[in-house]
Amino acid sequence: MPPRNAKPKDRNKPRKPKPCPFHTQGIEYIDYKDLSTLKPFLNERAKIKARRTTGACASCQKQLAAAVKNAREMALIPYTTR
Repeated sequence: MPPRNAKPKDRNKPRKPKPCPFHTQGIEYIDYKDLSTLKPFLNERAKIKARRTTGACASCQKQLAAAVKNAREMALIPYTTR
């Protein structure tokens, strides 16, 4: 009988990557003025979520970070929320 805390054998099996949400919606350019697009990628403390959480590809994550930073500079998004 295996121990209770035994893990399944396929735990090291490679996972299928999440599709990029920007490519699935057909967004080619992430605009800093489009707050409805940017808000889901920020957590409750107004920090940018990680790629592994959002499923964005590397190039889209870079565009997203630049857009969020630009929107913060223009005072469209707060830097932090308390």
